[in-house]
Amino acid sequence: MDADTKPTRIVILGGGFGGVYAAMTLEKGLRRRDDIEIVLVNRENYFVFQPMLAEVLSGQMGILEPVIPIRRLCPRTHLYFRDISSVDVEKKLVTLAPGYRPRPLVLEYDHLVIALGDVTDFRFDPGLRAHALPFKNLSDTLRLRDHVLRVLGEAEIEDDDELRQELLTFVIAGGGYSGVEVAASLNDFVREVGPKTFGLEPEDIRVILIHSKERLLQRELHSSLGEYAQRILRRRGVELMLEHRLRSATETHAILDDGSRICTRTLVSTVPSSPNPLVESIALRQKKGKIIADRTMRVEGSTSEWALGDCALIPHPSGEGDCPKTAQFAVRQATTCAHNILAAIDGRPAKTFNFTGLGSLGVLGHRTAVAQLPGGLKLSGLLAWLAWRTIYWWKLPGIDRKVRIALSWLLDLVVPPELVQSKFDPPQAMVHAHFEPGEYVIREGDVGDRLYIIIQGKAEILKPGSFVSEPEVMAEVGPGEIFGEMALLDGNRRGATVRCLEPLDVFTMAKNEFSHLVNFLPDLRRNVEQIAKQRQSTTPEPVPSDDACSTS
Repeated sequence: MDADTKPTRIVILGGGFGGVYAAMTLEKGLRRRDDIEIVLVNRENYFVFQPMLAEVLSGQMGILEPVIPIRRLCPRTHLYFRDISSVDVEKKLVTLAPGYRPRPLVLEYDHLVIALGDVTDFRFDPGLRAHALPFKNLSDTLRLRDHVLRVLGEAEIEDDDELRQELLTFVIAGGGYSGVEVAASLNDFVREVGPKTFGLEPEDIRVILIHSKERLLQRELHSSLGEYAQRILRRRGVELMLEHRLRSATETHAILDDGSRICTRTLVSTVPSSPNPLVESIALRQKKGKIIADRTMRVEGSTSEWALGDCALIPHPSGEGDCPKTAQFAVRQATTCAHNILAAIDGRPAKTFNFTGLGSLGVLGHRTAVAQLPGGLKLSGLLAWLAWRTIYWWKLPGIDRKVRIALSWLLDLVVPPELVQSKFDPPQAMVHAHFEPGEYVIREGDVGDRLYIIIQGKAEILKPGSFVSEPEVMAEVGPGEIFGEMALLDGNRRGATVRCLEPLDVFTMAKNEFSHLVNFLPDLRRNVEQIAKQRQSTTPEPVPSDDACSTS
């Protein structure tokens, strides 16, 4: 290539099945060509083989076993591991978030492949956003695993029966593949390590799966396989709540669409799922938040943009609806897309996507699965589980990863699961929380560990001693007001109780961060002290705590 001629740049957004396999296919198609440059942008520097995440949760597989460095899969691709700030299709620019310098990075492109996938979307439900745990990627899996180990450890030493039951109740929302696999793996894990390692009674453990349809896997599998999955899960102790939908959540409750509440400290939600929020901001034709593309993967009305995977609407080759959101479709769409981009550059005819599916597989834990294979073949039980492991093991990219996972499975037969907490996430200074009417936000006698700032809703402050008898209201607080400041200023336990009146959203600030703010901002300290003094005029002095520490 002439030194003055710029290579044709193909920019791929997303490092899931669609993005990575598109880059891999392009590399194979280029061979020794140097007139085309491939760029891939992703937040993480690794590709996760998502079907195996449930086994990481249950300890049957090591943390890094289903994770492969993208550099190893795509050695000729230029990689940018940053967040994407914006996409300008008019100017053909992709702007990335700053790195170590506070300056954005702008990439020009000739062809753009949008393979951003979807996310578990809690944007429109503050209760779920604040208190539900998603299960979508590796960090979600590790966070959930750490949380489960923590609640099992707390349940072992907790002497309050009501709180212990909350700790030992695990709620999963969503009866598709993700929800069923999480429920099955989590159920196996807590029922194995709970009694053996933590000395918990098996009958105290509850695992509840909530699904809005009449049966599990209703959209994914034949009715006989869905019913088999239900029987197996029920036999192993999973409680199924069908034709119910998760409406909201608080720190201590999962709230259903009929208003009923489940007391729990562990809520996993695999729904609602929607395309990556960045997709909405891209000026391309969309429907229901997804980019409309044809069966060549070219975006409708565009010549340089292509879309595939979970963030795209691509007509199913059968003529019935759109392609499903599964890895097998994303991989084949990626290979079709890569072929057609090279064909467009070279002036060759495009290829049409004709893949109609190779069946479906779902693991139910405890060496059991369900499988619906081509030709109408339906398998369940151990045989389906062996098929599940064999097929997914074969689909793993890279010989080294196949060897690692095969060894991990062999060790799982003789070695107990690891119970180490990773605790990768640093504690957050500011946390969003949601409460429902009637719930206690703080109680008299609690340790003062956080300040509460009301975003919306109302709460009432009850006089000391009143939450155990007839409540006496001392004050009401609403948007823009704070509470919980008195115990932080004085280093005492909570001197009053706060109860939610209306659906309440708050930001909570940790004690250490609050101390730094009031120490370095004298005006803020005076204002907070004035609020505390007004409330103290009608509140008896709280009893000092032995373990209280001064914040001044």
